[in-house]
Amino acid sequence: MATASMPLGNSPTANTKVPPRKSTLSRKREDDDLLLPSSPGKRSKVSFDSDVEVRLVEEWEKTPTVIQEGVRRALLKRASGDNTSYEQVKAIYTPVRANQEETSPATLRNYTFALLNNVSMLNKDCNDLVHAVLGSDWLSRPEGYVYLFTQFLANLISAQTLYLPDVLRMLVENITAAPPSRSQPGELVDVPRSQIYQRAHKVIQYLLQIIPPACRILLTIVTNTFPHQSDSRRAHIIYTHNLLRITEYAPVLQADILMLITERLVKIDLQVQEDLEDLAEEVEEGVVQHVPRARCDLNSVLDDPHDSDDDSESDEEIDEETLRTQTITKNVEKMDCILDMLFTYYDQMISAPLPSGQDGSVEILFSQFQTVILPTHRSRHTQFLLFHFVQQSSAHIDVFVGMCAQTSFDKKRPAMVRQAAAAYLASFVARGMHVSSDIVREVWDYISTELKKQVRESEPGCRGPDLQRYSTYYTLVQALLYIFCFRWRDFEAGPDDDSEGDDLPSIYGEERHWRSGVKETLQLNLFSRLNPLKVCSPGIVTEFARIAHHLHVIYVYHLLETNKRIRLSNHVGPRNYSQLNRETALSAKREEENQHLDEYFPFDPYHLPKSKRWVEGDYREWVGIPGLDDEKAAESDSADEEVEDSDVEERTGTEESNE
Repeated sequence: MATASMPLGNSPTANTKVPPRKSTLSRKREDDDLLLPSSPGKRSKVSFDSDVEVRLVEEWEKTPTVIQEGVRRALLKRASGDNTSYEQVKAIYTPVRANQEETSPATLRNYTFALLNNVSMLNKDCNDLVHAVLGSDWLSRPEGYVYLFTQFLANLISAQTLYLPDVLRMLVENITAAPPSRSQPGELVDVPRSQIYQRAHKVIQYLLQIIPPACRILLTIVTNTFPHQSDSRRAHIIYTHNLLRITEYAPVLQADILMLITERLVKIDLQVQEDLEDLAEEVEEGVVQHVPRARCDLNSVLDDPHDSDDDSESDEEIDEETLRTQTITKNVEKMDCILDMLFTYYDQMISAPLPSGQDGSVEILFSQFQTVILPTHRSRHTQFLLFHFVQQSSAHIDVFVGMCAQTSFDKKRPAMVRQAAAAYLASFVARGMHVSSDIVREVWDYISTELKKQVRESEPGCRGPDLQRYSTYYTLVQALLYIFCFRWRDFEAGPDDDSEGDDLPSIYGEERHWRSGVKETLQLNLFSRLNPLKVCSPGIVTEFARIAHHLHVIYVYHLLETNKRIRLSNHVGPRNYSQLNRETALSAKREEENQHLDEYFPFDPYHLPKSKRWVEGDYREWVGIPGLDDEKAAESDSADEEVEDSDVEERTGTEESNE
């Protein structure tokens, strides 16, 4: 058998002593093992290098990764009941107190980025943290942070929809005249208020694109945030401007927002009318006409942040009537500015090249008229938006006239709405410069036909003039009288018209011919048992009697004399005699006045200084009647001379008696 050969060289001899092999399971003892405890019950002493500084890491020194992990752990601990770290995160976004160190912009950015990546954990239990973040002044920071914050808002409402109303409310508050005042951590950039509004609108637009149903929530918020009617002109201008801006990128809200502005405008309008009625008559006439031309553009208002309609004098230094006059002046300026903004807005829409934009804008105005303006009694200026833009198209004129006529004839509508519709119909036809003669005659024929029907139905059981029973009838008659006073020239017969000659001889040698049916309508109604001349407004009746007599249409002066002996209260329903009160001459006069129709025609002269420029070419002023107004002016001058002579005689007599 072959034996294994040995390696050459220094081979051990047989007498050489070989050391025993170590076990392969044993290892060499290192020096580090000396630091380990020799037994579980004993610990080695730890020594620290005295040259090493031990301290807490400041927030600004933390890396984004560390902050992100810290925020995540803080939210987890919050869920388990430990709020220490959670409160530290919330403190990053709370206002800085006195002697408190501000948080650096980098730290604020890192924490916002951390929250952005943990929005799924910001449930309802983190409501206070979310509100602290939303309450921070992020719109005044550099563009990069605004972009980051916008992404945070988008992720937040996508992951936690319960915060959608809070986010939208925060954004709407930032487009008001007085956004929340905060002293926030970090360095703020001097951003103009106009740019803040622009940034807020961009974010709102972006969020509406992400969640389209948010539009309805936004509408509720902007409605609740609208300034109160007693707030300053500046507040109304800024907020109205921003609402109109929303309609540009959220067209689905256009009609609702315009309706909202109109509703609030009508409230201011009514408040002005109520306040004017409380003033002395001579003061009332001059207040609106002498209101100064206010600054209504947004830039002018933003350039003067102290323009809050506050007077330098305290309320204690002026009398009550002067204070009331100042309040009316402020409200008139406020209303004038809002109307001018709306005129400009609608003009841009209606001037658009697409017919859909034109028709859609007028449809919105029609809807506002039926919903807000028509049911509101004694609105004075708001309706001139409709008055101006309807007259830009003959088709729109036809629609509006038909709408008013149909409403005034509809017995299913409330009596007050029917009367208001008749007043709007008469005032529009009488005052509209672009309302054609054909429209005027058609309206006359519509009303005449309806009146003939009502006389036939009501006269058999009529005991005399009664406003309560026949209010709609009297309103339509008054509408005819008003239209005739302004547009009587349109009722003269043309060469091809059937005509009715003058019944009365003309002292001026001028004979007029009237369209067939004009005199018949007047005769049928004015001398009916319903006796409308006793109930219609005395001012309109007097003016109509003068014109009709001068033009030889109909003579009613003898009827007016007879009506002076008629007590309207005698023809009203039974009185209540449970409590007998002594009737005085003053109370009888007041009761008689309450039985007359209100002299309300909604398109009376428009005197708002800023916005009146829009209706100057659409409005028909009163045109004097040759011969008649000359006589009236001569009589007025003669009366003034008599008064002056009387005053001179009184002064002379007094001086002589003193001598």
